[in-house]
Amino acid sequence: MIDLTCLTEVRQDLEAVEEELLRQAEAPDPVLAQAARQMVMAGGKRLRPAFALLAGRCCGGSLEQLLPLAVALEMIHMATLIHDDVIDASPLRRGKPTVWARWGEKVSLHAGDYLFARALLLVATYDDPRIPSLLARVSVKMVQGELEQLDSAFALEITAREYLERIRRKTALLISASCELGAVAAGGALENIRALRLYGRYLGMAFQLTDDVLDMIADPRSLGKPIGSDLRQGVITLPAIYALRSSPQQRRLSLLLAKPRKSEAEVAEALELIRNSGGIDFTLELAEKYLNKARTQLRFLPPGRPRDILEELTTFIRVREF
Repeated sequence: MIDLTCLTEVRQDLEAVEEELLRQAEAPDPVLAQAARQMVMAGGKRLRPAFALLAGRCCGGSLEQLLPLAVALEMIHMATLIHDDVIDASPLRRGKPTVWARWGEKVSLHAGDYLFARALLLVATYDDPRIPSLLARVSVKMVQGELEQLDSAFALEITAREYLERIRRKTALLISASCELGAVAAGGALENIRALRLYGRYLGMAFQLTDDVLDMIADPRSLGKPIGSDLRQGVITLPAIYALRSSPQQRRLSLLLAKPRKSEAEVAEALELIRNSGGIDFTLELAEKYLNKARTQLRFLPPGRPRDILEELTTFIRVREF
């Protein structure tokens, strides 16, 4: 669990999430248990459970009401990360060896499936049918987003609109669901549920936009992996889309981005062309617009410390380095 100052006041709740994650990672098979436990111990920002807890607190919810949901959301997220690392053949995540790097493809796939299945068991403890229904729909759309990304690898003709729809499915929907379902689990009013859904959607879009920028400008030590990963895998993100239409060296950039295998020097050159095109600033400006829309939704929530922390998290998304 990575320390975020603005989450200090919900630290006890997040520590309860951490304990339950470790308990849920237990499995009869020792290898599967080790792989699942490694993913939990690798840490992370734990933003999705934090959003669920804060949203629920905004609506008067208790930890007892919110804990199974918060843990399930993080387990779903971790399952997708394990599968992503298999698809991308990623050796590192958060500066540590991935499950794939240590145990290989078969164990990784089973570990991801196991965490997802355990999440389903937690979700099934709720009587409100909106909780499993929304998570099922979001899970389907997340897979669709991942498939769209695979299908569009090295495709330089992708538009900004197509990119935004892809990240909505890949990232924003689960963050939106975390906020919405936290309110649902707490028995929140419909207007609060709607506001939190939209807050999460807008913040989720900004999160992925800044994530794609960090892949091009971050300190690899802070990021926990080398920069330029998207370019190596042929994932065309918004800074690159902008550069392909604005850079004075469009032809050279196109040749570099379209190459399935790039040398490290070519990756560095492509990153430099994108940075010089204004694509980074353009993407960060769009992220800030989404964050402003997220902040606007908070005015529909009851005043209090949980709402204040949700606003502080919009600042973290904007200035984060990892």
